[in-house]
Amino acid sequence: MKFLLSALFVGFALPAFASNISSFELDNGMEVVVLEDHRAPVVVHTVWYKVGAADEAPGKSGIAHFLEHLMFKGTDKMENGELSETVTRNGGSDNAFTSWDYTAYYQRVAADRLPLMMKMEADRMRGLQMTEGDVATERDVVLAERNQRTDSDPSALFREQMRAAQFLNHPYGIPVIGWRHEIEQLNRDDAFAFYRQYYAPNNAILVVAGDVYPDDVRQLAETYYGPIAPTIGLQDRVRPTEPPQRAERRMAMRDPRVSQPYVTRSYIAPERNSGDQSDAAALTILANLLGGDGATSYLGQALMFEDPKAIYVSTSYGGASLDLATFGLVIVPVPGVSLDDAEAALDATIARFLAEGVDMEQFERLKTQLRASLIYKQDNIEGLAREVGANLAIGLSIEDIEAWPDVLAAVTPEDVMAAARSVFAKSNAVTGHLMPETAPMEGTQ
Repeated sequence: MKFLLSALFVGFALPAFASNISSFELDNGMEVVVLEDHRAPVVVHTVWYKVGAADEAPGKSGIAHFLEHLMFKGTDKMENGELSETVTRNGGSDNAFTSWDYTAYYQRVAADRLPLMMKMEADRMRGLQMTEGDVATERDVVLAERNQRTDSDPSALFREQMRAAQFLNHPYGIPVIGWRHEIEQLNRDDAFAFYRQYYAPNNAILVVAGDVYPDDVRQLAETYYGPIAPTIGLQDRVRPTEPPQRAERRMAMRDPRVSQPYVTRSYIAPERNSGDQSDAAALTILANLLGGDGATSYLGQALMFEDPKAIYVSTSYGGASLDLATFGLVIVPVPGVSLDDAEAALDATIARFLAEGVDMEQFERLKTQLRASLIYKQDNIEGLAREVGANLAIGLSIEDIEAWPDVLAAVTPEDVMAAARSVFAKSNAVTGHLMPETAPMEGTQ
């Protein structure tokens, strides 16, 4: 959520979902959620598997994302690429994505094409076929993707190193795309083993949104997904836990490709939990109060205007995760200000915020923006489908999702300050300086 609200806004009626939400479960364990929205004859069909990069076996990093690529190969009933070609031929769009906590596949098509989408998606849930040639080709594609998005971008490489330093034991420290040397070793047996274990109806969530009716979706789901056998003995998601961080971790990286140096810091923070989303709501509001609006935020006003030290500041909170979350800060200094001085200014501004507390005028100014943002979200049925699917895949319930606006509305200034005092401990942080190769050495670098 991008905007803040006032404590006086608690009694205001906030919209949850304009769409009607219903859910049921098939006999094979597959969860099904229907979001009705009859404003346009369009449907979004999404399947979410409750497995991601953080569920990979040691030494097999990238296998979840690799399998996502391979899922667009053929089955006994479909040729390579046939699903995407069919979607395009029917005037729709499709894609897939992998995170640490889930892998998702979606199609957006005319509503009367929903049976076809279910038929094809259900077919590749258990019927995927891949040759050694398919695997070799797609492995090269993934390596090229890593080269383009990560290895050729010093900021991406730096973020990857920062995250690895943040999580010493939890697999959230491993990149979703995988480490290059491990991607190079992934093979057909690895892909099939992962596929057969995790791609099953009892490990999947079907979210259908748009111009549909629940009874029709139920009948289609029972027809196409219902006959698929579940994985027997599928284990609960148990991951290594992160030990307490007892000292600040710092790193500096130099790269000749860096054109703009900056300082970034991330803190371990609590995630959004089912039944108790209050901490996540307070951190969401804290992040947007401090830096969510850029120049008009607390950090923006202090560091870009009052005493100009930065050309850019931002904050972020990634609370939508199964396990631990992170709270991030970034400051890009103005020319002539060192990274050490920029970091000191950032720390001083945070200390001032902790001493002064929340500015109630800012709360009031952002009330209308919060309401508007919640209403505007209802216009994007694809976005709603993704929000619901992602939240369910990390263990939240439909009740949690619908309650989220009210949980945000209940946050008080005292809650925000308690969250700030809890998260802003350098012993819980990783601080990094990214610099050009030719930058002069500074005291802490």
